[in-house]
Amino acid sequence: MNPSRPKILVVDDTHANLVAMRRLLAGFDAELVEADSGNQALALCLDHEFALILLDVNMPGMDGFEVAALLGETDQLKGTPIIFVTAAYADDLNRLHGYRSGAVDYIAKPINDAILQSKVRVFLELYAARMQLQQALDELAERNTQLNIEIAERERAEAKVRHQATHDMLTGLPNRALFHDRLQAAMQRGARHDSGFALAMLDIDGFKAVNDTWGHPAGDALLRSIAARLGSHVRANDTVARLGGDEFALILEEVGDVPLLMERCQHLCDMLALPYPLETGQREFVATVSASIGIALWNGAVDAEESLIQAADRALYEAKGSGKNRCVLSSQES
Repeated sequence: MNPSRPKILVVDDTHANLVAMRRLLAGFDAELVEADSGNQALALCLDHEFALILLDVNMPGMDGFEVAALLGETDQLKGTPIIFVTAAYADDLNRLHGYRSGAVDYIAKPINDAILQSKVRVFLELYAARMQLQQALDELAERNTQLNIEIAERERAEAKVRHQATHDMLTGLPNRALFHDRLQAAMQRGARHDSGFALAMLDIDGFKAVNDTWGHPAGDALLRSIAARLGSHVRANDTVARLGGDEFALILEEVGDVPLLMERCQHLCDMLALPYPLETGQREFVATVSASIGIALWNGAVDAEESLIQAADRALYEAKGSGKNRCVLSSQES
């Protein structure tokens, strides 16, 4: 049995009429399903999809009108075309009743073979066209789904490339390029809103000794831990960037109180000086380093980012030269 063949349901309580319908419809490439009562017809409609229902009107128990009305109340069945086959109800009033019950056409008994076959052929062609349209819509929906998947994958790939271009591969922090973009944006924002911010340049004290003692994988693990600590101890609108090696930069937004700023930076120094339990391969060890921080304040008098960076760098060198593990504020007016 070809599952793609359309199905026709013939409903008639007279066996001879079912046999006659079977003969008349034998030339169609369709599967015939027969029912001898309204109840049986309803049960079959729940289990099969029919291209057409040929429904006898005058049946004992549930008549054709009732069957059609019940089919019309079910979402999955109300679109199935029904042709009433009847020897009675030939007047216009009863035809109107049939159409309101859900019939799309009438065939009068005794049946004219040519008329029946012509009407059946039309509805089978309509069903085939509807199936082809549905198949095309399903294929289009599948293609749209695939296109959406491809677009999403492309967007993820592009986002990954953009992220890699602006972030440090080892720590995931903004890299030097994104740091300069953020610094320019902070200066423009400060000029518009007349608000200050601070730039802090940070260098890790004792990092080379960790690299030399435990190897570069240990140094990488340490840098990742330092980045994580910094990221968890600044505000959401601040920027922590890795400029290269063991050099970091912080853009601290909305700075107004200098003593409070220095207290925050000293807290960063204290936090970064805590021991780092690390593991590389199968080796576990504890690294101990510290940080030197040079800080420069920005206000409207500073119109070039390089001037601000140089001021913070000079303060950083002063911090390292005066004993490390400390914060120094630039003496340059800013």
